Amino acid sequence: MASSKLVLVMCFMISVFGIAIGAKFDQEFDITWGDGRAKILNNGDLLTLSLDKISGAGFQSKNEYLFGKIDMQLKLVPGNSAGTVTAYYLSSQGPTHDEIDFEFLGNLSGDPYTLHTNVFSQGKGNREQQFHLWFDPTADFHTYSITWNPQRIIFYVDGTPIREYKNSESMGVSYPKNQPMRIYSSLWNADDWATRGGLVKTDWSQAPFSASYRNFNANACITSSPSSCNSNTTTSTSSSWLNEELDNTSQERLKWVHKNYLVYNYCTDSKRFPQGFPADCLQNS
Repeated sequence: MASSKLVLVMCFMISVFGIAIGAKFDQEFDITWGDGRAKILNNGDLLTLSLDKISGAGFQSKNEYLFGKIDMQLKLVPGNSAGTVTAYYLSSQGPTHDEIDFEFLGNLSGDPYTLHTNVFSQGKGNREQQFHLWFDPTADFHTYSITWNPQRIIFYVDGTPIREYKNSESMGVSYPKNQPMRIYSSLWNADDWATRGGLVKTDWSQAPFSASYRNFNANACITSSPSSCNSNTTTSTSSSWLNEELDNTSQERLKWVHKNYLVYNYCTDSKRFPQGFPADCLQNS
């Protein structure tokens, strides 16, 4: 607990709390690439990305965050989405970057999307878990959330936890805690690997492919000037993510997801790790 408190003190020294509820995309994000294939619509309430044979598109948050709870509603590419990837993630920059990933790997019509998750710390990832979903993510909007605090990272889908990644620094494993991260999202062609390991290619006759975003919420520590910053106090409700952990009901939901929808877990891939599983698998399997 002492180390957690120290990290929180560091967070408060360089950050202020920000709460963006139902935030406008034009106020919170910059479109970064795509040459018109990213559009902010409905007075800032809706953002769409499209992909054709020439290019995809992407955007990033104006703010950087150091811990927080991030929610975004997405409606994914419908129909034959094989070869496409819709990425939604937190990341810092540089060769020793930190990153927390949601990636949605498209598939042939009628086959399920694969939800790919990963956690990078100090440039090292290889902590993949992949899931199928218990609904059609193209038929309507669904909420994908990340809670990131000094103790753990929790991935949620519509409020149901699908993955918990715990801080394993006591085992010599680095953890994302010092590098502020922006939110990034993109829609792009990855048919060299995305669907069945690259066996199924993108059908460009189905283009343009489109994904939609709405209801972005951030309850998070927003980094400001590295030289000085004042801290704002928050209510216990608004900052509850700082110490969030899974209660018994949430743990049962997590077990349900893993029993029925987990399709890949690096912590059970003995062929990949013949010399033994990574140390963080001891508490993150």
